[in-house]
Amino acid sequence: MTDLLPAESSGPAPGPAPGRTSARTPGRITFRLSLPPVSGVLRPRLVVVSLVLAAAGFLAFCFGMTFGDIPFTVTEVMQAVVGTGDPGTVLIVEELRLPRATAALLVGIAFGISGALFQTMTLNPLASPDMIGITQGAGAAVVAGIVLGQDAGLSTQTLGLLGALAAALLVYALAWKRGTTGYRIVLVGIGVAWICTSITDYLMARGGQFQAQAALGWLVGNLNGRGWDQVGPLAAAMAVLVPASLLLGRRLRTLQLGDDVARGLGTAVQPVRLAVLLTGVGLVAFGTAAAGPVAFVALAAPQIAQRLARTAWPPPVASGLTGALIVLVADLIARKLISGTELPVGIVTGVLGAPVLLWLLVRANRAGSGG
Repeated sequence: MTDLLPAESSGPAPGPAPGRTSARTPGRITFRLSLPPVSGVLRPRLVVVSLVLAAAGFLAFCFGMTFGDIPFTVTEVMQAVVGTGDPGTVLIVEELRLPRATAALLVGIAFGISGALFQTMTLNPLASPDMIGITQGAGAAVVAGIVLGQDAGLSTQTLGLLGALAAALLVYALAWKRGTTGYRIVLVGIGVAWICTSITDYLMARGGQFQAQAALGWLVGNLNGRGWDQVGPLAAAMAVLVPASLLLGRRLRTLQLGDDVARGLGTAVQPVRLAVLLTGVGLVAFGTAAAGPVAFVALAAPQIAQRLARTAWPPPVASGLTGALIVLVADLIARKLISGTELPVGIVTGVLGAPVLLWLLVRANRAGSGG
């Protein structure tokens, strides 16, 4: 017997196959299956945008590995990635260039999805991890380990995770007043961001010249010299956190209707908000630990993806793919902008992201939400 959607329950109608119903509305297709019991909404434009972003990201991923002291063609790089071709090319690509490109890809995905989670949770396009103190907390913890040399054997990934988690919990605790709201999280997060930035500046001033240089090179967001040691922990963390963020997506979208409506729909508002916060913190913490706080990616990627897909909220998958494309292209620009010099990727994303921030501020002010 066919399960029908509420909009189609007035009577039987021929067309859909047994066990499946569907309904078309402008821009989306709703469906429900009997076996397995799955229902959802398919947005063709979002699917197309995601596929285009994935293809562009793959081309940027391969194209970036063609540059170096020994140039290769895209075909040679693709053959080397799968382990075929000239042994010398395979060695250079897999050991020297592939880790950097993979780090850029994963960091962009992590930052893009994290930004989408925070912006959807707070209903604020300016609420990204690098605006509400999460990135600054991770940075302060890592710089403390570099400058003070008191990391107790902890890795950069562990320090970054602990710092980001501490900053997130501090924001959540200070924003709590019989629950939390997106507005309070943003305001408190800005204050925590400045506190963490001040701590980082103090540590930089206290440290020696070599320690300060090492910390500064990491703070601006840098992919130079990245190897499998940095990629491995990030990939393992994303294997857990990315599916978790997608599973939270449906609950998260009900928060856009307001806390009272979300509760009426059966959403546990505060637990969902805390779960989203911890998932986003994990993504940005491991991404920051791998490449440093790459500026503006978490802010700009979700907004770009939302406008490309024309959705009411930043779509997580498209946001992650947009973030990956931004980081890959920015890294390519950083390596080729000045001959003989490889700039940190964070400098390029900062230059490209600043106009996006100004544009968002202008739009928020015109909409009456900019203060």
